[in-house]
Amino acid sequence: MKVPPGVSTSDFSEALRQFEEVVGKEWVFTSDEDVAMYRDAYSPFYGEADELVASAAVAPDGVEQVQKIVRIANQYKIPIYTISTGKNLGYGGSAPCYSGSVVLDLKRMNRILEVNEKNAYCLVEPGVSYFDLYRYIQEKGIRLWVDVPDPGWGSPVGNALDRGGGYLLPQFRNHFDSHCGMEVVLANGEILRTGMGALPGAKTWQEYKSGFGPWIDGVFSQSNFGVVTKMGFWMCPAPDSYQVGTVTVPKYNDLTQLIDILGYLENTGCTNGMPFLGSPMLARGPIGEQGPLADPELTALLNDENGPVPEEMDAYAEKKGVHQWSCTVSFYGGPQANAGNWEFAKEKFSAIPGAKFTDGGAYKLPLTPEVQAKFNLPQFGIPSLQMFSIGARSAINPTPGEGHIWFSPIIPRTGEAVFEANRVFRQAAKELGLPVPPFSLPTCYWERAFIFLFGFPITHDPETNKKNRKAFQQLVKIAAEHGWGEYRTAPAHQAAVMDTYSFNNHALLRFHETLKDAVDPNGILSAGRYGIWPKHLRDSHTWRSS
Repeated sequence: MKVPPGVSTSDFSEALRQFEEVVGKEWVFTSDEDVAMYRDAYSPFYGEADELVASAAVAPDGVEQVQKIVRIANQYKIPIYTISTGKNLGYGGSAPCYSGSVVLDLKRMNRILEVNEKNAYCLVEPGVSYFDLYRYIQEKGIRLWVDVPDPGWGSPVGNALDRGGGYLLPQFRNHFDSHCGMEVVLANGEILRTGMGALPGAKTWQEYKSGFGPWIDGVFSQSNFGVVTKMGFWMCPAPDSYQVGTVTVPKYNDLTQLIDILGYLENTGCTNGMPFLGSPMLARGPIGEQGPLADPELTALLNDENGPVPEEMDAYAEKKGVHQWSCTVSFYGGPQANAGNWEFAKEKFSAIPGAKFTDGGAYKLPLTPEVQAKFNLPQFGIPSLQMFSIGARSAINPTPGEGHIWFSPIIPRTGEAVFEANRVFRQAAKELGLPVPPFSLPTCYWERAFIFLFGFPITHDPETNKKNRKAFQQLVKIAAEHGWGEYRTAPAHQAAVMDTYSFNNHALLRFHETLKDAVDPNGILSAGRYGIWPKHLRDSHTWRSS
């Protein structure tokens, strides 16, 4: 059994004994076999001495037990690392940021405390999964939708706190923004409720976000300032109908105008589903399908030393009778409103010469199982594991790897930024020997900004992983030099990413550290998460030069 750094064997044994008194012996995990379940399956240090691993795990079943565990950890200065369901593969899984921490596993806190259909909200504990919440509303016949990410086996609380995204209307798609009120156990074991929850007997805890005074909810996202034990979310009333359509444009440089028009349509509320940008030129197909395999001529155009040449790409597309870019937009609401908004969208996109349109159909909701099978399930609030098919063995992926970690920079929502980012990342990939494709399109989870998602392969070969870790951190720096920052990352790279948010001599991180020292002076909560280290570990872990 591994002992947390800086903790004596006797103190650790006594803390574990007290944990057992709180939760029961069967819910304190110390055997090598049990603790191995908390490894990051996609660890970039897999099998190396520096792999981030837990010393033990403890699984409480309620907020009172969380309070007692935190107080015991404070007494013996035991580092603990909180997870909801620990399913964020590609961003760290359930492994701690500080090796040797005890994982505080909240999976048993899986109660759906309230679902209010009339006012469209829910209140859940962190162990509730998207599948749990979906099944609950289906069994109860509640006409509400859950905005779910890919894949859907994680927790609404955990995903929101890590600022994940989904597929539905914009006000629900950003999962942290759609939350309303949380309950938090602080490092000293006290309970704090945010927003209207600070008012005893509040009737609007899940209906009005900010309460009175400074709105502090944000400091508990991507941080280590408390243990969130309850969280409210605004849910999407089940729409009456759904409509989808696709616009295609013929020229390589049309992407800029296509994105400009898409931005206008989204920002005015004309289209309210998550848009998808695509191209038949990039050898990519829909989720769960194989894309067309590129022919040698197209491969050569895409892999030109200086990037694709617009005129050559246009000539190839004309010869093959295909378009350059597509944008699929969708509409939730009344059938007349959806039809009118699609007509308005076509009118706007028609400003691009040669634009063509494909009506994807209008559907009464809920969908029949036959129609549902044609779509990506999260677009209808249905959790799925379909996303894992991307990494499955196929014609375009004949040798699947052991996993990945996501490189996910945020860039401006403009065509110019897409072209520039591809130029920069293509050159960096060449210099660093990375498997970044010659041209990639961003995803549209959030309004007003794009996110690129590149999966860095994980192997079980230490030398390959070492090379990829170094390349990842170089790519983080290159992106930052162009004004593009990661929005989240795996623990192995969180300090490196935080180091790029360095305005005014790292004023943001220094403020984080000031908060950390005030609310968690013993540094027991999730040390190192998102680059925020407690004072006694700061000198040996910070990337900051001063």
